[in-house]
Amino acid sequence: MNDTVAPPTGKLAHATVDNARYVEGRRAFFKYRDLGVTDATAGKMRAQVTSATQGMGKPTGWHYHVCEHQFVYMMKGWVDLVFEDGTKVRLMPGDSLMIPGGMRHNETGTADELELLEVSVPAEMKTVVCDPPPGMAA
Repeated sequence: MNDTVAPPTGKLAHATVDNARYVEGRRAFFKYRDLGVTDATAGKMRAQVTSATQGMGKPTGWHYHVCEHQFVYMMKGWVDLVFEDGTKVRLMPGDSLMIPGGMRHNETGTADELELLEVSVPAEMKTVVCDPPPGMAA
């Protein structure tokens, strides 16, 4: 049987702990390990491991991301978030969360040590600071 397969639309990306490349990210208190997905997909997707050895001292403040999707998978520690509709989430190890682009949210706390996988589509994900939704605290 001859199945016709479309040619790959990107390159293979294989990241290891030994070839880790750390990049700048949105928050100064986090470390961001690039997994090579941005280059392999020509910017269509980004994947990185975010880690911290010190908890957030205060909430990040209300913001949203200019992207199609942001996916988070918690591997170690926890993070608390509140969303524009009032939903409060504590992500624990093994939990995942898909945040649609443009959805306002606020990270209100983290464990002292954390590690999470974050994927965004597209790779470039701008952060826009915004006012809290009506009835929500800053």
